[in-house]
Order: sequence, then C-alpha cells, then structure tokens
Amino acid sequence: MKAEISDNSGGVRAVELYYRAVKEISSGTAAFYQTQTRLNSEKFGVLLPDTYREVAEMSPQCLSLFSLEFTQALEACARFIEKEMSFGWLSVYMPVWFLKEKRAEMKLIEQCEKFDVPTHRICFQLSEKLLAEKDGAAASAIEKLRNRGFHFLLEDFGGEVCPMMRLADFPVDYVMLSPEVANHIGKDERADNAVKSIIGFVSDLGCEPVADGVVNSKQAEMFYAFECAYCAGSLAGNYDTEKRICRRNDND
Repeated sequence: MKAEISDNSGGVRAVELYYRAVKEISSGTAAFYQTQTRLNSEKFGVLLPDTYREVAEMSPQCLSLFSLEFTQALEACARFIEKEMSFGWLSVYMPVWFLKEKRAEMKLIEQCEKFDVPTHRICFQLSEKLLAEKDGAAASAIEKLRNRGFHFLLEDFGGEVCPMMRLADFPVDYVMLSPEVANHIGKDERADNAVKSIIGFVSDLGCEPVADGVVNSKQAEMFYAFECAYCAGSLAGNYDTEKRICRRNDND
C-alpha cells in the first residue's frame, strides 16, 4: 500500500477528505465539522479508514498520510473561514505515532501559519489506541498542543473493548462515544443508566461528550437529557464532499 499514498492517483486526488457535521442538539445547527479520509487507489478503488488505517499505522507510513490529510484539512478550513461558515473547529485524524515526533508541535504551528488558520480552528481526532499509551509521552504532547490552542477528540469511546479508566490519563477536550452507546439508549432502564453513567464519567473528567451513531430525534433528545450536548450520525448528516457541505451551508 505504500505506493498508494501520494498527492494524486490516476489523475484524481489520492487522499480525499469527506466532511460531516457534529450538531448541537439543542439548536440543530452545525457546531463542528469532522472529517473522514478516503484513499483513491487505481488498483483497489476507494479505500475507507477501516480498510487501511491499521496497516498504515504499523509503520512511519502513517506520518506521510497524516501530512497529506492535515494539509488538505487546513486548505478546507481556510475556505470555510473565508466563506464565513459558522463552525467551531474542523477535525482531522492524527495517528498517535505523530504525538511522539520531536518537532510535532512546531510542524503543526508552521503549517497553520502557512495557511493562515488559527490553531483553535483545528481539532485532532485520536483513535482509542491512545488509551494503550502508558509512557506519558502522548499525554504530555497533547497538553502542550492544547496550550497552543489545538483541540483533541478521542473517538469510539465506551465500546465493548474500550479501557475506559485510561481516559483519566489523557487531557483531551472532546470524547466521541462509540455508536454502540447510541444503540443501547432507550432500550430499557438499565441500558439508559449505563449510558448516563458513561456520559457522567466523561464529563467529570472535564471532557465534552459527543454522541455518535445517532439516527433519530428520540435518541438525540435522550442524549441531551443525559447532558450530552452534541451528536453525530445520520440524523446530523453523513460524510460528504466539501463542495456539497459548502452548498448546504449556503442554502441554510
């Protein structure tokens, strides 16, 4: 797969970001935009993260991919700002490996300055693999970057194999709950109490919970009642191209 990660593939952009809204439940408006990277390969077609992430993160190859993703995210963020779109931040996936780079902080700052994008407009998505880090290096890097204005969102929290107690060691800003959590809400009283406990646990650690996998207004209302202010999923909108996201914003 190494040869597949480059600026273009077969005349199209090899690394292409898609966007979805993370909505504020109370108002129904887009608060943030989360990205998903798709690789366009001549040989394999369109590859989704579930297909390539695990392999890419076994080597420094993931750093090359992140460089392309971050550049594209900054370009899009600059255009969103220019269009005066209302949003808090735009996210981009960051491999945990990057947090251990010696010049990680300066590389990110230099790129933001190059595209004239304020650091507070960028949120880095981290996988649940972050919770396996035990030497303190990743947590320290997150703290330094947060002090620079960047935000961090931990994805897929609260699933079957998620080591929840490890969250206490990492100062992330947002925690996106696994779609498994949304599947349990409204099932019965015990399930609702479990969801409420997960949200309370996240909030008590100073993180903002975000419900993922929300498919209907009843689920969203229940999350809001349990003090989760944001949601993502088919109710808030699926991943789409930048052009369509901007067009939808213009129509609004």
